[in-house]
This record gives sequence, C-alpha cells and structure tokens, in this order.
Amino acid sequence: MTPRLAMSGSGQNYSLELSGLDAKELQNAERIKKGAWNESQWEAFANQTVRKAVNAEDDRSAITVITKAARTVLKTYSTSFFIVTRFLPPEKRNDVELIYAAVRYPDEVVDSFPLSAAQKISRLRTWRYTFDRALGLSVHDGLRVGLPVFAVGFADVVRRHGIPPEYYHAFLDAMESDTRYRTFATLQDLIDSYIYGSAIVVGYFLAYVYGTSPAGTFKRIMESSRDLGIALQLTNFVRDVGEDRIRRRLYLPTELLEQEGLTVRDIDAKKNRHAHFRVIHRFALYAEEYYDRAEANLDAFSPDCHHAIRSCIGVYRSLNRRILSSTAAIDSRISLPWYHKFRHLPISKYWKIPAGFLRSAL
Repeated sequence: MTPRLAMSGSGQNYSLELSGLDAKELQNAERIKKGAWNESQWEAFANQTVRKAVNAEDDRSAITVITKAARTVLKTYSTSFFIVTRFLPPEKRNDVELIYAAVRYPDEVVDSFPLSAAQKISRLRTWRYTFDRALGLSVHDGLRVGLPVFAVGFADVVRRHGIPPEYYHAFLDAMESDTRYRTFATLQDLIDSYIYGSAIVVGYFLAYVYGTSPAGTFKRIMESSRDLGIALQLTNFVRDVGEDRIRRRLYLPTELLEQEGLTVRDIDAKKNRHAHFRVIHRFALYAEEYYDRAEANLDAFSPDCHHAIRSCIGVYRSLNRRILSSTAAIDSRISLPWYHKFRHLPISKYWKIPAGFLRSAL
C-alpha cells in the first residue's frame, strides 16, 4: 500500500490558496524536486516493502525489513543527515531512520506531488488516521489490514519509546498549513505557529530515542532538541528561500521585512534584492544563536549519541555560515561541498560511512 498522508493544520489563511497547479507550476515543482521520487515511485517502493515485511517471520523481522527501506529513503533525500546518523548505535540509528521516513513522505505529498490543495489535505488526513490506527495494532496486523508501511514502522517506534502521539499530529498540522499561503508576523509567531510542528516535535522524537546521560535530565535534552530543531529549520528556510517563493510560501517574518522597508508584495522586486538579502542574513544569524543553545546542552544526551549530534550541528551550522557569506541564496539553493561536511565528522568514525555510498556521492 502506498503511504497515504494525513496532515492537519490550522494556520492563518492569507489571500491566496494553493487550490490547483497550472502547467508552469508543475514545471516548477518538478524543477524544485529534481532527483526526488515521484508519487508512483513512492507507491512502488512501499508495495515492494510491504510484500517483504508481511512475509517476515515475526514483528521484529518485519521491522528490520521496514527499517532497511526507511534507510533507502533517508539516503535518497538527505546525504548530510544520512552521514551523521551513521555515528549512532545501530538500534538508535534504525529508529531514527524509521522516524525520517514517517516525516519525509508527508513532506513530499505537500512539496512535490502534483496535487491540488484539497487532494493534499485528503492524503494527509488519511495518513493521520492510518497512523492512529497503527498505534493499536501489531506490525504484522497493521500491514495485513493495508496500513501504510512507514506509518506502521513509525507507530512501532512511538510505542516502544513512549513518544506522545500528539507530537506527530502537530507535525501533520504543520504540513497541512503549507497547502495555504500565510504570513508570520514575528520570529516567535513563526516558531509557535509553524516550526513547533515542522521541526521541534521531530527533535522531540529523536530525544526519546537518544536518551539521557547519567548526569543529564530529560528536560535538558528536550530543550536542546527544541533549540536544534529551530536552528535547523531556520537554516532550511534561508537555504530554500527561492524555492519557497516558487511554492508561494514566505517564512520570513513580516516584522523583519518592514524593518528593511519591504512588504510581502514587493519583496521579490529587483530593486529590493539587497534589502531582501539583509533579511535573510538576519534570519541566519538567529539560527546561529539557536545552534549555540543546542550545543550547550549536548552533554545531557546519552554519550553514545554525542558524535552524531555534534556532527549534525557542525554540518548544518557550516551550511548556515556559507549562506551568511553568500548573496546567492535568493536565486539558488546553497549547498555544502563534501570536504566541508567531512571537516565536522569524527575522523575515527569515518569507517562507519558505507564505502558504496561515498563512491556514489562524491
């Protein structure tokens, strides 16, 4: 069965709703996600995984099959996160891969599939229903009744680690809000109204999997996860600002625009490029503050996760600083060269990165 998404969100409606896609928008969507899977590919991959998992001997064996498929999703969509998660213990890494697949597919429904807003919302709400249903079923039972394979896999993670299901509902709320055009008045408004669901709760998922150090507290790792989630999302916003404008989205708070003499309607004018970049620059500086705060509580996490978390902060912070030093973010998606990524990886752990992956990526 193809993973069918469910997203539910409340965001403020602005004047424009993404109710349909014309030919130009379809081309833009294809350009934005060049190299990503289309809906048919997702469906075929999910069906293949279900066939293997259903025939597994028991639930643990079925989860092993689903985890392997989730690893393929992660490797396909995020080389940076794939690399840093290689430094986690195998059991925790497997759960992180299942988490990634469960957040990746809803995001693709919203960002990549050529569907109307109503169709996207329908997919997301169906996905929400199937996740909730999967929570009450074993892995095999969930697959046998036709629930989406990555919803079933993630439900298993949620059960085993005691993750509150409402966190995932908040994530789906944020995804659904992306089907409508809206603006955010301030950075705090953006954090409370969108980033909480899009990134902070994902950090909470990981906190439950990573666990605390002997001297740490769960409160501290949740605070660090919140701060890192905000930092990563702000970096993603400034990296993707051009693509988001194609999608008719604006995450830069109107307060920052107004401080540079800009409005929602004239931000894309050529005469305002320098002012637009200054807003992006300030946004990236906010991310730096949150990276600092996240790093300050790193010691509270279980020691066997320190390499992965520190590498994640290093790689994405390096990307953030690359954006700070460039004026190209408005027009193109800034990326980080491989040699920059490797600067932030523990040399003693290079052997954990699959050689085949490196050969294909370099």
